[in-house]
Amino acid sequence: MAKDLYEVLGVSKNASEDEIKKAFRKQARELHPDVNKAPDAEDRFKELNEAYDVLSDPNKRAQYDRFGTIPGAAGGGGAGGYQYVDFEDLFGGGFGMGDLFSSFFGGAGNHAVTRKEGRDMGVGLRLTLEEVAAGAKKEIVYDRLAPCPDCEGTGLGPDGKEVTCPECNGRGRVVTVQHTFLGDMQTAQTCKTCGGTGTTIDNPCPECEGQGRVPDRQRVTVEVPVGIRDSQQLRLSGFGEAGMQGAMAGDLIVTCRIQPHEFFEREGDNLHARANISIVQATLGAEIEIDGIFEDEIVKVRIPEGCQNEQIVRVRGYGMPRFKSENRGDMYVHVNVVIPKKVTKKQRELLEKLAEEMGDDVAEERTPLQKLRDVFN
Repeated sequence: MAKDLYEVLGVSKNASEDEIKKAFRKQARELHPDVNKAPDAEDRFKELNEAYDVLSDPNKRAQYDRFGTIPGAAGGGGAGGYQYVDFEDLFGGGFGMGDLFSSFFGGAGNHAVTRKEGRDMGVGLRLTLEEVAAGAKKEIVYDRLAPCPDCEGTGLGPDGKEVTCPECNGRGRVVTVQHTFLGDMQTAQTCKTCGGTGTTIDNPCPECEGQGRVPDRQRVTVEVPVGIRDSQQLRLSGFGEAGMQGAMAGDLIVTCRIQPHEFFEREGDNLHARANISIVQATLGAEIEIDGIFEDEIVKVRIPEGCQNEQIVRVRGYGMPRFKSENRGDMYVHVNVVIPKKVTKKQRELLEKLAEEMGDDVAEERTPLQKLRDVFN
C-alpha cells in the first residue's frame, strides 16, 4: 500500500498551505543529497517532493483527499486548472525543487558566494493558436527561490541585525601571506564566513538560515497579448530568483511556444487553410464557408470560375490579429478539387452530354462483369 502523503510530510490532514510548505522545507533540508549522505536520502527526498507536489496544489490535494489516489498516477486521473511549466531556464535547463535546494545550500553564509542579487529565470509556456488570436490569461506554476515569508526577505531573526564580518572586516576577501624562499607571497580569497558580502547576520532567521529566501512553488498569472509570435518572450519583473537578504530579485522570462494547429498554418500574421470543392464548383465558381480562427467565426470564400486544383484563394482580413494592432492578416485558402470515384447513372449521362458538347472523348460505361474483372486483374 502506498504511503500516506500527509504522513510523508509529517502534517495533519487539516494542515494549512503554510504548514505544508514549512514541513516540506524542513524535511527537504535534512534529506537533500547535498547534505544527507545516507544511502536512501535521494529516494526519500524524491518521495517527499512527490508528496509536496500533490499537497501544495489545491486541485490535486482535493482529488487525493476524495479518492485516495495520486493525480496523474495509474487510475488516478489528472487535475487541470494551471500549467506546470518545464524550465528552459538560464541556469542551464531542467531545474526543479531539488536543484533549488542545491542553490539554497550554495547560498548559505559558509560558502563562497559573492552575488546577492537574484538571477533571471526562464520558462516555456505552451499556447494554442486560438489563445494567441484572442489573448489569454494563463496561470503557471514553477519552482524558485522566493522571499522568505517569516523574515520578509531580510534574513533577520528575532532581534537579529546585520553586522560587519569579523573575519574579513567587511572587505569580503581574506588575504593570506605565505613565506617562501623567493619571498613573501600574498593571496586573496573570498571570505568563507560572509561569502564575499562583507557582512554577516547576528541571530539569523531560522526558516531561511539568514539568506532571506527559501525554495518555494510559485504561482503567477501571465497575460498573453493578442497576436504574439512563437518564441516571443514576456518579462515578468521580480518573479525570478529572489535576491539574498532583500537584494533585488531577478525577472521571469516567459517564452511562448505555440502548438501546431490541426486546420490552420500560421505564416506571420497570415493563415493558410485547405478546402475541398467539387469539379462543378471549380468549373462554375461558388461561394463556400469555412471556420475562422475565432469561436463561431465563419469565413466566406469566393471560388472563382475555372478554379484549378491547388489554386490559392485570398480572403482579406481573416488571418491572425496583428501584435499591438486592431488589424488582422489575411487568410489563404488552398483549394483541393475532389474528383468523385463513383457517379450515379444520371450523373454519368449528364457528364457524357457535357463531354459531347465540349468535344471530349470519354470511355464507355463498363458492364458489371468488366468492373468485376478489373478488381481481380
